[in-house]
Amino acid sequence: MAAERRERQEAFDLHHPPEQELIDDCVHCGFCLPTCPTYVLWGEEMDSPRGRIYLMEIGLQGEPLNREMATHFDRCLGCMACVTSCPSGVQYNKLIEATRQQVERRHPRSRGERAFRALVFGLFPHPGRLRLLRAPLRLYRRSGLQRLVRGSGLLRRLPQGVAAMERLLPDLGPAAPVPEVTPASGTTRRRVGMLTGCIQRAFFPQVNAATVRVLAAEGCEVAAPRQQRCCGALSMHAGREAEAQAFARSMIDVFERAEVDDVVVNIAGCGSSMKEYGHLLRDDPVYAERAAAFAAKVRDLSELLAELGPVAERRPLGLSVAYHDACHLAHAQGVRAQPRQSLAAVPGLELREIDEAEICCGSAGVYNLLEPEPAIQLGERKAANVLATGADLLVTSNPGCMLQIRASLEARGARMPMAHVAEVIDASIRGLEPSALGVAERPGATAGSGSAATPA
Repeated sequence: MAAERRERQEAFDLHHPPEQELIDDCVHCGFCLPTCPTYVLWGEEMDSPRGRIYLMEIGLQGEPLNREMATHFDRCLGCMACVTSCPSGVQYNKLIEATRQQVERRHPRSRGERAFRALVFGLFPHPGRLRLLRAPLRLYRRSGLQRLVRGSGLLRRLPQGVAAMERLLPDLGPAAPVPEVTPASGTTRRRVGMLTGCIQRAFFPQVNAATVRVLAAEGCEVAAPRQQRCCGALSMHAGREAEAQAFARSMIDVFERAEVDDVVVNIAGCGSSMKEYGHLLRDDPVYAERAAAFAAKVRDLSELLAELGPVAERRPLGLSVAYHDACHLAHAQGVRAQPRQSLAAVPGLELREIDEAEICCGSAGVYNLLEPEPAIQLGERKAANVLATGADLLVTSNPGCMLQIRASLEARGARMPMAHVAEVIDASIRGLEPSALGVAERPGATAGSGSAATPA
């Protein structure tokens, strides 16, 4: 009876609430404050990591999970910049993940919120459904209908989340599915599996194609099983635990059958979540050990390239590149040096850093759909810093960041070619000109007409 009474009265139920031991690691020093995007925007203590940790603690002590408390948790981007900046080693990633699961189970949302979240999670983790949207989206963007809709003011009358979806629509080139198995060029150094992703597979297939070519050129046999589904990252970040676990089990099954040495990921958010499968499935007697073994094999593309060392010749690319740190690569995975090393190894390429690199662009999985107002503010801030570099090309390792920054640049009336790290390395290995990445012929140009590799 006592346990039942506790579940009714306190904010959190008994299934993996945020751990008091992890909460106690926070000494409230404030080093996280200048790196937290929402605190930077509003200066509100409860919208900082230490403020949210305080809310977790009072929740454990019996404070009810009211709408105000849930809102402060919802506003967190989960960018993990606070983890990087914390001198005490607070595992905020585990705390916010556990808390989000509690919010998802115990906080009653409005009918509109439930409907929109059902739309988001019924669409984006399903690559087959996303592929069905390719043709109508291409028609919408290229027929002039999008300009008409945006000019009419109709978007201002729609729910914010729906308007945000329209704002983030990608340009779509031809579909380019990758082979299920691609042999290595020359001596086989490694057999790797490759995550093809959901949004990546449907909207950025050229990134996957470039990734396969780079891996093959570096002596990797690449298996890209067609049976793979979503990795569960979006569900995990949103606190949808059972859904994330189902996706994780399926992913483990698929790549165990593929018998690969490593699982290569070219999407920062997906790689971050896949490295946490051991924690996600820790209670599963069938999958716990398998999940930990799988997670140990997961590598970001730039990580694997750094481990292998280059064998394919890099040819010159005379351009300047601004590299954007995707939060779930830099903060959650701690992968910062490797992508820069990969880019710096390209002859003739000048690497430029972006101011406030530690501040999220506002993408954060589906945060820019669920919390569009702060996402727009962060996107504007990031776009200004990107343009200030004067670089020819923006390069990153996450499709969500590309969509968010492109939309933010468009809102300023600016355009800039964008590419994934894999596309730049691929262009160098193949001896392509900068124009193949959408960069104008004139060295030092700050804008292009749209990238053939990844349209701006």
